[in-house]
Amino acid sequence: MKTCIACGMPMNTKKDYPMEDESKPYCRFCSKPDGAMLSYEEKLADMTKIIQSKQGLDEANAREVAKKMMFSFPAWR
Repeated sequence: MKTCIACGMPMNTKKDYPMEDESKPYCRFCSKPDGAMLSYEEKLADMTKIIQSKQGLDEANAREVAKKMMFSFPAWR
């Protein structure tokens, strides 16, 4: 089983990949509509919003948590 290099999501089916392209090392949530991978800033903004909604943190703290999480994934080292 592959995991996304940008967020760690398990990619078990074709639908997990951008444009169902299993050659991509990142998931559909880490891609743009054209299948290209999101930039660091785009993914950071996305993860910040998710952390804010799930953990109830303010934006600045959620952004710091997102940065630390992202550093653990190969795409952002």
